[in-house]
Amino acid sequence: MNVATTGRIAARPDAVFAALTNPAVLQRAIPGCQSLTGIGDDKYEAKLKIGVAGLKGEYTGTAEIRDKQPPDSLRLTFAGKGGPGFVRGSALVRLSADGDATLIACDADVQVGGLIAAVGSRLVEAAARKLADDVFGQLAREISA
Repeated sequence: MNVATTGRIAARPDAVFAALTNPAVLQRAIPGCQSLTGIGDDKYEAKLKIGVAGLKGEYTGTAEIRDKQPPDSLRLTFAGKGGPGFVRGSALVRLSADGDATLIACDADVQVGGLIAAVGSRLVEAAARKLADDVFGQLAREISA
């Protein structure tokens, strides 16, 4: 399933890129992220508790930042599993200047299985968009703090 999301953050692309590659900032920005522990260069183990319908549950997994092109883009690969099923995929995150702000475009290719797949792609896509919007909003607050 392909999921495309966009956002705007009132900060320059270099500041947004730095925040996206900082595990402490990401842990605070990702809703329900209980831990984000480094296990290698740009590779992390994550524990999340998600409360969004269709995806609700606790997950453990890994995430890795690849193909970094500061401050323009990066690729995030991820894999996780929990009671509701599994999710894995990759997302290309592109940043572009918009005056003193940054436009974020995220194009993700996501595979889901288990109960998550049973709820249907529309619900999963809507939940993924909501989570991305929440991350962008919290990331903006983290950068401005």
